[in-house]
Amino acid sequence: MSETSAGLAPKLSLTSVVAFGLSYMAPSLVMVLFGVIAAESAGTAPTAFLVATGAMCLTALSYAKMARHFPVSGSAYGYARNVLGGRAGFLVGWLVLLDYLFLPMVAWLVQSVYLNAQFPAIPVWAWMLLNAGLTTLVNIIGVSVADRVNKLLTALAVFLVLLFVAYCLIHLAGHEPQSYTAPLWNADSGLVGVSAAAAVAAYSYLGFDAVTTLSEETRDAHRTIPRAVVLVVAIGGLLFAAVAYIMQLVHPGGRFENPDIISYTMSMQVGGQTFADWANMATIIGGFASGLAVQLSSSRLLYSMGRDDVLPRRFFGALHPRTQTPVLSLLLTGAMCLTGLDIGLQTATSFINFGAFSAFTMVNVCVVVFYLRNRDISGGSLLGYVVVPALGSCVTVYLITQLSSDALTIGLTWLAAGCAYLLWLTRGFQRPIPELVLEDTAAPAR
Repeated sequence: MSETSAGLAPKLSLTSVVAFGLSYMAPSLVMVLFGVIAAESAGTAPTAFLVATGAMCLTALSYAKMARHFPVSGSAYGYARNVLGGRAGFLVGWLVLLDYLFLPMVAWLVQSVYLNAQFPAIPVWAWMLLNAGLTTLVNIIGVSVADRVNKLLTALAVFLVLLFVAYCLIHLAGHEPQSYTAPLWNADSGLVGVSAAAAVAAYSYLGFDAVTTLSEETRDAHRTIPRAVVLVVAIGGLLFAAVAYIMQLVHPGGRFENPDIISYTMSMQVGGQTFADWANMATIIGGFASGLAVQLSSSRLLYSMGRDDVLPRRFFGALHPRTQTPVLSLLLTGAMCLTGLDIGLQTATSFINFGAFSAFTMVNVCVVVFYLRNRDISGGSLLGYVVVPALGSCVTVYLITQLSSDALTIGLTWLAAGCAYLLWLTRGFQRPIPELVLEDTAAPAR
């Protein structure tokens, strides 16, 4: 390994970065979550997704602003470090680690559960090891190879989702819906139910921020990354809402025998057993692409923190001299798949959400603080730099309050451990957090 001064190489285009963001969010996730969201919203799942899209766009705009001013790979960690100072940046990075360290494991676990359901002769643990191993290998080879593999898998996943939609439309041609407006609003729906469902749907958008971890590997990053962040949320949100609308026409209302498997049941209804098995592949393929993107982003955050010496630099801050990838960080995130064998999926996703929404909140705060310190920002306005991020903070804080008590306990315990590590790192706040100034990001863009 080498602590090369060359650093990460800018090879990715706007299309590549958007593809990584969409695969991170997993296009087929709407099929998985539809039953739960439709039940919560009394049969108005597309409206819940639209509300969630608008809510997440507030924070996406904050990420876009920070990515324009600070095109570095640390995402929320890098923004907080530059705007709020080293100590605050470290704690934000520590919270993000809760998300980025365990999210690859969750992606592999979901994929492995679906693979085991279709191929029960192979146990979940074997699928976990295979998925994690293949993903890690692709990411170690290099970002260009990961880019090509990700584009292919994301295209296949989107194709299978659209194929499912096509079968639904053919089914609807022979079974005229009673109402085309009921999926958007009906006699049973209400603001409380739709808001609660939107809070659940918001979890589908985790990952739009991950494209900011690729800033140093993206060409013309200060322009490309902000556009990519907004595009990922907009494209993903509109896809989720459109698919949910079609599914809601096929199955009106919010009552299901088992909402967790409604996508499989609906696939059987519109296409039969063989098609249902193929539709299941959308989740499997999307899961592999998501795991690839999630691990790539996680390793870049670890690399950024290692390069800054807030994590052991010789391990986390090292790049392979030939592939220019943080191999040791990739191996560590790959090994995290072993934790998925003992942690339940619901528990894992709940405390991951604590880290993600905490980071979202702090990025919104960073935008406001940055504006108050730099009121001469080109194109800056009170609406865009104060009002919108303030609303975004309100949304993300609300989402944190909706997490389970177990998630809050684990999240706060993780934060307390980070405070203890920060105390040790600074020798009781007697030493400053190590600083790293990159030539192209030493001064924020105006």
